[in-house]
Amino acid sequence: MGLLTFIAERWSELLRLTAEHIFLALLATAIAVAIGLPLGIVMTRAPRLARYLLGFANLCQTIPSLALFGFLIPVPFIGGIGARTAIVALVLYALLPIMRNTYTGIREVNPAVLEAATGMGMTASERLRMVELPLALPIILAGVRIATVVSVGTATIAAAIGAGGLGTYVFRGIATVDPRLILAGALPSALLALMADGLLGLVERSARPGHAAGILALVTAVLIGATALPYERHAGKPVVIGSKNFTEQLVLGETLAALLEDRGFSVVRKLNLGGTSLCHAAVQSGQIDLYVEYTGTALTDILKKPVSSDPAAVLRTVHEGYDGLGLTVGPSLGFNNTFALVMRRAEARERGAKRISDLVPTADTLRIGLFGEFLEREDGLPGLVKAYGLHLGVRPREMDLGLLYQALSEDQVDLAVGSATDGLIAALDLVVLEDDKRYFPPYDAVPVINRKSLATHPGLEAAVAALAGRMDEASMRRMNHAVDGEHRSPAEVAREFLRQAGLLAAR
Repeated sequence: MGLLTFIAERWSELLRLTAEHIFLALLATAIAVAIGLPLGIVMTRAPRLARYLLGFANLCQTIPSLALFGFLIPVPFIGGIGARTAIVALVLYALLPIMRNTYTGIREVNPAVLEAATGMGMTASERLRMVELPLALPIILAGVRIATVVSVGTATIAAAIGAGGLGTYVFRGIATVDPRLILAGALPSALLALMADGLLGLVERSARPGHAAGILALVTAVLIGATALPYERHAGKPVVIGSKNFTEQLVLGETLAALLEDRGFSVVRKLNLGGTSLCHAAVQSGQIDLYVEYTGTALTDILKKPVSSDPAAVLRTVHEGYDGLGLTVGPSLGFNNTFALVMRRAEARERGAKRISDLVPTADTLRIGLFGEFLEREDGLPGLVKAYGLHLGVRPREMDLGLLYQALSEDQVDLAVGSATDGLIAALDLVVLEDDKRYFPPYDAVPVINRKSLATHPGLEAAVAALAGRMDEASMRRMNHAVDGEHRSPAEVAREFLRQAGLLAAR
């Protein structure tokens, strides 16, 4: 299916995501103007203060966008999962060009003109309003122009914290290795940036820039109001479902969402949120109500307990540990998604590798691709290397989970750290090495629910429990392959599974 056909089929969703994107970018820019313009004026009156204010704005620019979002999430009042945190981050990024251009524009007004204005009897406020700001307006508008383009571009990253927008397609496309999704998100975002740049350029070059800027401000206010109308409006208090940022988690999130919607719950999806720590923090703080976790990950990464190979003992420890965190762990969905070390068949044959132990003789030449979290986890690379005595000679390459199999198939890495249920393993005819020392703990998929959410949403626990034991490794692998290999949407695949399993009550 081509890109145009794909867009035609997803037109309503694309319009909604575009509206969310415009809302984030325009509101952030408007707030940045409301803050940055007065600060720029203040700096012209207190030049010593300029160094500190511009230094702060410069510092914000140096922080990578994802890192800035991560820093803001735990901050009270302004943090959290969703649009609020994204808008705060976008405002911080947009401040520098507005503040600096306001300061520079006013400072560059000809002193002789200011003297003449004073000689005419103008007060300081009149001089600012009638002389300095009008003369500095083209430079100020250039700063607003830069800030707007930055906001439109950076708003794409906001999807990583559940803020919506066109980045939703980009991250979903990366997670599912689907270039159509990536283009469906990236192209409209680029088009919006070009349109904003062109429109502000016309205002900047207008014969009456003040009049044009006023009209643009009015249009912006109308657009913010219009795009805010469809943005996260739900009847009552919805159940918020989260997920991590890879295919299986998207499918599981959509499965939970479809199941609950079928049982009459209002549902909000906050999928593609990132790694374990982010999802755990979100469910513990009540920013999401539930998501699917894996028992081995919960044991080692969240509870910081030693690795265990006993599934029953691990599940019991996780239940007890999460209970103390205000979280309820539901019954296993039925499959164990353990880590898998995956190689191309030809590469495995050349190295004589059927088990992980077989990698020891050639470990110094092994190019490993993995996601960053695996480098830090208790059950990750450090423990694996120690358990198997692997002496790596090439630094592992970190990348997004959705890119690992692409890198493997394109011979950019020799070995990828994947999961046993990954659909691309069969699709790309890859080999999974046997964990002959049983290093990895069990990773049974279990729903994790904030306990307060159970009181807020009666019947939630029973509805989620309907999935207990209904998903085995084979069915999960088929669903993952339907998304990764056949490029079907996670929502479609999830609903198909629920129908076949007889779990959709409504018809």
